[in-house]
Amino acid sequence: MLIDSIIQTEPDYSHELALKARGARVIAGVDEAGRGPLAGPVVVSAVILDPDNIPAGLNDSKKLSEEQREVLFELIVASAMVSVVVAPPSIILSHNIRGATLWAMARAAGSLSVVPDRVLIDGRDVPMGLPCEGLALVGGDGRSVSIAAASIVAKVTRDRMCRIMDCDAPHFGFAGHKGYSTPQHMKALVAHGPCRHHREEFAPVAAAWERIRVQVA
Repeated sequence: MLIDSIIQTEPDYSHELALKARGARVIAGVDEAGRGPLAGPVVVSAVILDPDNIPAGLNDSKKLSEEQREVLFELIVASAMVSVVVAPPSIILSHNIRGATLWAMARAAGSLSVVPDRVLIDGRDVPMGLPCEGLALVGGDGRSVSIAAASIVAKVTRDRMCRIMDCDAPHFGFAGHKGYSTPQHMKALVAHGPCRHHREEFAPVAAAWERIRVQVA
């Protein structure tokens, strides 16, 4: 396992080129969206960019507007190899949030149509079960365009799923807060109790279930 923690201001292709200089031919970037919310899945994407057709403007998805992410999403899926793996609340419950994220990362890297020689991963953890050696980059979505592309795909995919969740349970407002613990979300959680999209082991959700058990008893 390799970990690189140097901070970089904007993503570029230098990390991929360094790996290629050491013999790697196919390099994938992997990132997740949705570790922090109280509801909804963790979504992981793996992306192998075409070095001759890298969309301009790739960056950490959190630094982009929704409109920018949507435009870049379409460019990425049209020009790159992409895979997406979703870890629903049931997997998060059984694996915990860190384990569910690593589970999805390994599967996303292994689900690409071409097996990569190296995988660049945002964060400090390299999951077990990768199809090749992995390199963890702290702040990787702001350093590697491959990871940045994966962060955009994961974020757009999850946001779209939150809009579907909103149709299923409109009183929670998932389309707006995306499952994060906003005041609106916390009030709805107290008023209505958790729904099937909530993560049972997260403290506010567990507390809401406990209030319901006390009331029923």
